[in-house]
Amino acid sequence: LNMVPDTTHTPTHVTFRRCNSQDKVDQHTRIQSAFEGDTVTIDCTYQTAYPSPTLFWYQQKDNGNPKHMLNKFSKSGNSEEEFKGRFHANLNKTAVPLTIQDDVCVSDSAVYYCALKPTGGGTQCSYRV
Repeated sequence: LNMVPDTTHTPTHVTFRRCNSQDKVDQHTRIQSAFEGDTVTIDCTYQTAYPSPTLFWYQQKDNGNPKHMLNKFSKSGNSEEEFKGRFHANLNKTAVPLTIQDDVCVSDSAVYYCALKPTGGGTQCSYRV
C-alpha cells in the first residue's frame, strides 16, 4: 500500500519452495494507492491440497524486515497487538484479503506480504519473500 505511488516498493508476490506442488499464493496487485481516511483491501489468493491451512500477513516498511501482523486458520486467528483494531483478514477457501479499516494513513505505507503454511502431515513449507 502506498499513499503516493512509489515504484521502490513493488514486490507483493511470495514464492514457495516445495512442500506440495499444489501450494501457491498470489498477490496480483503490485502497487495500490489510497487517500488518507480510506478503507483499503489488499487481495491475496491461495491454493493448497491441505484442508486446514494457516495464512499469514506481514508488513515491511522501508528497508526493514517483514513484521508478522496476523494469521488466520479455520474460523479463528491471531493478531499482533499493534495491528489489532484496524487490520483484519477474512479467510475463505481461496483467499485471505487484508483490510485496513477506517482512516488509512501515510504511516501505513509499506509492502504487505501474504504467506501460506499448510498444516497437514507434519511438514512445514518454507517460503521466501
